[in-house]
Amino acid sequence: MRFTQFFMAAVTAALAVSVPTKIKKRGHKLRFFGVNESGAEFGNQNLPGVYGHDYTWYNLSTIPTFINKGMNIFRLNLQMERLVPNSLYGPLDPYYAGNLTEQVNYITSLGAFAMICPHNYGRYYNTIINDTAGFEAFWATVAQPFKNNALVMFDTNNEYHDMPQSLVVDLNQAAINGIRGIGANSQYITPEGNSYTGAWTWISSGNGATMGALKDPQNKLIYQMHQYLDSDGSGTSTTCVNSTIFENRLVAATQWLKQNNKLGMIGEFAGGDNATCLSALEGGLKYMGDNDNVWTGAMWWSAGPWWGDYIFTMEPPSGIAYTDILPKILPYD
Repeated sequence: MRFTQFFMAAVTAALAVSVPTKIKKRGHKLRFFGVNESGAEFGNQNLPGVYGHDYTWYNLSTIPTFINKGMNIFRLNLQMERLVPNSLYGPLDPYYAGNLTEQVNYITSLGAFAMICPHNYGRYYNTIINDTAGFEAFWATVAQPFKNNALVMFDTNNEYHDMPQSLVVDLNQAAINGIRGIGANSQYITPEGNSYTGAWTWISSGNGATMGALKDPQNKLIYQMHQYLDSDGSGTSTTCVNSTIFENRLVAATQWLKQNNKLGMIGEFAGGDNATCLSALEGGLKYMGDNDNVWTGAMWWSAGPWWGDYIFTMEPPSGIAYTDILPKILPYD
């Protein structure tokens, strides 16, 4: 997406819980189905910002609600500068990292996956990240506390855009190297492409010609793409192009995944609460399920306690996507 009482939890000695490495299979076609949690990256023009004023963390009481609906993955969006402030080579901020750890430990204790996602668009303090060694160091620092938790996933960065294609590939590879280098070997890593990692532009953007070169010694990469259904694919309108647009915009990426023997997931998707969009959403998810040899899952954008009346909010109990859209798309996930 082109963008309770608060407390600060301190980092404890046991930052992560160990969990079984065996991954449960959902009773649906897609292996993963879930939702983005958004809010910890809010207020990014005010860094580090004040917790509860500029940004928030997520309502843990909603996690069992989502799981009971059939979800098993939560993409936790955060801000790099709050997690590792001042320098890519620096340490974790104990308070922000403590809150992240609380979220991850709770979600994974319930048997669901927690995806850690720096929502930074390939930038750090609003400057394109050119220091691949620094990016590798950042990811080594972030992954270290979670290296024994197989239910954690690492999303290298949200929606790289307007960057040299070679740099996007190099940053993704640096993230992989940093994560694996500290012994986090059981987790999936989801590289993202340039041009907002759109599925519909995966080939035309140059991602298709370059991103397949990424190397992971554990062979646990899932290429993350995003797909919205409005005319410009930005996810800023409830008007969908037509009732088949979701499937249509996945076809070329599906062919690329098959031809290159890769796995993919849709890390963000959404559509309006209307007949055209609902048909498109159902059709796209069914198409992914029919091609589940390459598509592993999808996550709705977005839940989070501060979304209010946002057009796509999935926040229980009254978010429009939670009340009106989720019941209709669940049979297709």
